[in-house]
Amino acid sequence: MILIADSGSTKCDWAIIEPCGEVKSTFKTMGLNPYFHDEGIIENALLGVQGQSSMFNDITHLFFYGAGSSSEKLCARMKRGLQRIFPEAEIVVDHDLVAAAYSTYDDSPGITSILGTGSNSCFFDGENLREEVPALAYILGDEASGSYFGKVLLQEYFYKQLPNDIRFAFEAEYHLDHDIIVDRVYNQANANVYLASFMPFIGKFKDHPHVINWVVDGMRKFIQIHVKCFPEAQTTPIHFVGSIAHYFSHCLEMVMADEGLKLGKVLKAPIDGLVDYHVKFLIPELQD
Repeated sequence: MILIADSGSTKCDWAIIEPCGEVKSTFKTMGLNPYFHDEGIIENALLGVQGQSSMFNDITHLFFYGAGSSSEKLCARMKRGLQRIFPEAEIVVDHDLVAAAYSTYDDSPGITSILGTGSNSCFFDGENLREEVPALAYILGDEASGSYFGKVLLQEYFYKQLPNDIRFAFEAEYHLDHDIIVDRVYNQANANVYLASFMPFIGKFKDHPHVINWVVDGMRKFIQIHVKCFPEAQTTPIHFVGSIAHYFSHCLEMVMADEGLKLGKVLKAPIDGLVDYHVKFLIPELQD
């Protein structure tokens, strides 16, 4: 059997595929990012999965795509962690941007962008994947991501720029102060995930004019930097994957229309499209 995984920094979606291409089972774990997680954490995340481990010994091929799996060193760390659970499987580790491109591919070239905990973009023509500008992660980049908007929320709260209705709701839900936030962001691990954890709160106000302004401004900045950098941007569809693109699609449609760009697929998570891509293009190769 074949195991496919798509991991952001917050969560990881897994799908077990029969040789015939049928989905046998799906499950979720915490997000696995080799930039933050060592082999032991990767192993323990899978050991904690309920009701799936009995099938793990039957896995012959594992395709893992994840945030942070962007260099040989980091991919090797992820692979070592996975090999502790799947010692006999052939394991391929690649970047989550590759998964996003595969999940939106429809036999024609396009630009695919990730708007989730982090953000990124690429052009994919079915054979070659190309980036134009680097992803700079949550401190220097990640425009229009969950961590980006979480940071905007906290900035405006402490700068006393939030409208009263949002501020009162924030205080009632979180009971946070300056010292707690600073410690959590600057002194503890996974600050990007922590910042993105405020997105469910922000989502409660997704139709609020103040929040719409945040999201539209952030998405416009992302498109100007990470989409318009591609020469193909004016002639190919622009696909998006990730929770921010999905839940704030009304803002995305507005910005794309303003920028004169063609909006393609908008997927909440890549896993379904990723399974379809593997069944169509990769599993037949394994059976030859």
